[in-house]
Amino acid sequence: MPLQITAHDAEHPSALLDLAWNLPLEQWPAESLVALPRGISRHVVRFARAGAEVVAIKEVSQWAAEREYELLRDLDRLAIPAVDPMAVVTGRVAADGTPLEPALVTRHLNGSLPYRSMFETTMRPGTVNRLLDALAVLLVRLHLASFAWGDCSLSNTLFRRDAGAYAAYLVDAETGQLQPRLSDGQREYDIDLARVNIAGELMDLEAGGSLHPSVDPVTTGEAIVARYGDLWNELTRESVYPASKRHYIDRRVRRLNDLGFDVAEMQIQRSPEGDTVTFLPKVVDAGHHQRQLLRLTGMDTEENQARSLLNDLEQWMATQDDYAPGDPLGARPEVLAHRWVRQVFRPAVRTVPVELRRGMDPAQVYHELLEHRWYLSERAQHDVGLEATVASYIADVLPHVPDPTAEVPQDD
Repeated sequence: MPLQITAHDAEHPSALLDLAWNLPLEQWPAESLVALPRGISRHVVRFARAGAEVVAIKEVSQWAAEREYELLRDLDRLAIPAVDPMAVVTGRVAADGTPLEPALVTRHLNGSLPYRSMFETTMRPGTVNRLLDALAVLLVRLHLASFAWGDCSLSNTLFRRDAGAYAAYLVDAETGQLQPRLSDGQREYDIDLARVNIAGELMDLEAGGSLHPSVDPVTTGEAIVARYGDLWNELTRESVYPASKRHYIDRRVRRLNDLGFDVAEMQIQRSPEGDTVTFLPKVVDAGHHQRQLLRLTGMDTEENQARSLLNDLEQWMATQDDYAPGDPLGARPEVLAHRWVRQVFRPAVRTVPVELRRGMDPAQVYHELLEHRWYLSERAQHDVGLEATVASYIADVLPHVPDPTAEVPQDD
């Protein structure tokens, strides 16, 4: 059987042809390899350079390689943080004709490190907690996408710095399963496995003197369960809000934003007892809100302004009778968005006199109104409405806001 490189990205197979596929990975010459830190793996894994890229190569059976390759492609389509699959290499034969194990090729995740490399110098407890936060977020995102990992651990995760925090990426999908819907039992299995694996991995670091004395492996393993539970509950629970308690919905959206999630969809079902609100969470990339608001309304704003306006737009759309996500008979989001601009956004902004806006553009004015509405509603413990908000903002807030366009008096 001739060497075969199966890949869905036509740019890369030619660069892979130059690698030493006729040798077992353990025997690849140093000039073919890239010296990068490797985590613990049950398979032989090496880093090599293929053209301009660094790739990770794992020797594994053909069935396992092809299965993991497709699972990683599925995760990529679902926008789940995971290593990027490049190819499956089969038909490998040594010079003496001995068949060699197939290989799975993935792109190296730039700037990422396995957890053991991060513990080479004793890591502070606060940093350990941030790693666990990142892993909990990753596990929740996988479960929201109905992916059962089957082997959640620090060893099967890569970590990359993300401002003051860390982002976690799945690096081994060999035991994973993508289901139509995960049962509570499947989720609990993953969580319990994470608890046991993390405690064991930290005990191993402790035995080697690489764990901070204040970090208890068992307690830390249990902490991942609590972190996951808090996050899962915040993202998935349904809440019933009285019609006059709009600020409760605002509070929930803010908590989701603080956790790094956006509200991709909101559904409100009317009932005599109250409005049942269901949130579909989603992690978004930089600039997402700007692009989304521009697409829906034509407004070009800053990112935080766009997030604020989109949250308000989403809540408003959910109250419209013709809002029906996924229903071809419902109004299109663009139609509803332009209705919101005409009926809500513009009237509110125009009520604020131009001479009192202190140089703020319309998007910033509306954002300020939303913030003031939140403050007033929290204080009153009911939604005060936009009309009362505008009146209070003009009377109580704007007179005390300094004008950034005013000239600064010069000393004589």
